[in-house]
Amino acid sequence: MDWDQLQAKWLQMRGALRHRWGWLTEDDLDLIAGHRDIFISRVQERYSVHRSEAQQRIEEWLWTIQDEKTLSGKG
Repeated sequence: MDWDQLQAKWLQMRGALRHRWGWLTEDDLDLIAGHRDIFISRVQERYSVHRSEAQQRIEEWLWTIQDEKTLSGKG
């Protein structure tokens, strides 16, 4: 999944987001609303990691979502 897809499906993805990023609050998710830089900053802040690590974790998660959709035939 890429950033454009994530932003377009942000509301539908909230459950998956809350499952994976449990330390993000509902207010965080409202603020992020699919915006890459804000998402990275919030993960960095909530998980106390360097910005590059936050970005890497998010990218890996996006690939995981894509792989799950491909394997289940939904993508």
